[in-house]
Amino acid sequence: MQTLQWGPQHGYGVSQAIRANSGEVFEVDTGSLCPVLHRLERQRWIASEWKVSENKQRVKVYRLTTTGKKQLASEHSRWAELVAAMTAALNPAKQG
Repeated sequence: MQTLQWGPQHGYGVSQAIRANSGEVFEVDTGSLCPVLHRLERQRWIASEWKVSENKQRVKVYRLTTTGKKQLASEHSRWAELVAAMTAALNPAKQG
């Protein structure tokens, strides 16, 4: 959902954005991504429509819904808590 906050994307565009924004650390195959996009669509966090690409191919383009934007904000808060907990667990205060 994070990549869709910058505008509508097709599945390949989402996977490329994930790869680029992670510094090439995360690589998500479109075959793995499509089930996730469909699940997010069923939850009404994203919506899709068919369009014709610049290459004259039909592509399914996904966009973040209003509900999805609210969910994304909630997920950001959860991730911040998780990162703080992981940081604390990996760097415990020195006993002494």
